[in-house]
Amino acid sequence: MIARRFLLAVALPIMLALAGQGATAQTDLGPTLTQVLRRGYLSCGVTETAGFAQPDAGGVWRGFDVDLCRAVAAAIFDDPAKVRFLGLGAKDRVSSLQSGWVDLLASAAPWTQSRDAQRIVYAGVSFYDGQGFLVRRQRSFASAQDLADVAVCVQQGTSHELELTDFFRARKTPYAPKLFPTFEEAAAGYAKSQCDALTADVSTLYAVRAKLADPEEHDVLPDLLTKAPHSPIVRQGDDQWLAVVRWALFAMIDAEELRVSMANVDAALKSEDPRIRYLLGVEGDRGAGLGLSGDWPYRIIKHVGNYADVFERNLGQASPLGMERRVNALWTKGGLMYAPAVR
Repeated sequence: MIARRFLLAVALPIMLALAGQGATAQTDLGPTLTQVLRRGYLSCGVTETAGFAQPDAGGVWRGFDVDLCRAVAAAIFDDPAKVRFLGLGAKDRVSSLQSGWVDLLASAAPWTQSRDAQRIVYAGVSFYDGQGFLVRRQRSFASAQDLADVAVCVQQGTSHELELTDFFRARKTPYAPKLFPTFEEAAAGYAKSQCDALTADVSTLYAVRAKLADPEEHDVLPDLLTKAPHSPIVRQGDDQWLAVVRWALFAMIDAEELRVSMANVDAALKSEDPRIRYLLGVEGDRGAGLGLSGDWPYRIIKHVGNYADVFERNLGQASPLGMERRVNALWTKGGLMYAPAVR
């Protein structure tokens, strides 16, 4: 009897309060989600990069990685604005996550075995990057295989220089490396026609192209010399929080595959397609086991959009970067982007 009175007087109001903030009545939400709910906002670490995370003229953070953070906030609070962004340099990202300064890194260094062992967990691939080439269209290079007897601008002493050497050595093709102390100097050398091509990660090359006087006269070749998958990152030891972040990303990818977007998500609530009904929480409880409201995928799509919405808005053809989807297209469209079903 005493236990029942305690449940009604104390425990039940606490559960309802959590449910009102977007969490289902669970006894254990995990330390990170519990802290985020108590604080009232998500703390997200981002690294300033064109198209991925940059403050606008008003100081508001915008970009692909920024929208991933907003998606998690939308799932939890039904409000994508309940995020506090912390701009982090390469040396501070992992330590800031490990120490608890941030709940989530939108992205950091690409996913590798050694980085995966640093008491952090990569939640799922959000963007497939890798080393490529930026070239002038007038040269009519269709792929990296066409590059021969060319001068290539590259930052000295980097993995990009080593991969460049290996690429041409494996093909037994002559080339002339143009080495620069910094990448900024290498990019400037390319802009001044000191070389035929510039090499770096593809995402970086698109940012360089956007700043050129005539971006439409340059192309990023489709080939990738290396694998550099990017991912939201969380601390080890909190599987509950890992699941929240992972499935927020997966829901966006699944929504694109099912053609549910920010523009039509309300109409999709009336769909008779069981896959869409499961995705949006019309049938079943999608929040069970995550500590979230059952309609958390709907919240993400309504406030932030599906994967295509986020990609096109920040990186795609209508953005300053003008990036093509290529390997970041859905698996059904020749790309690598794939996610388990939300059901």
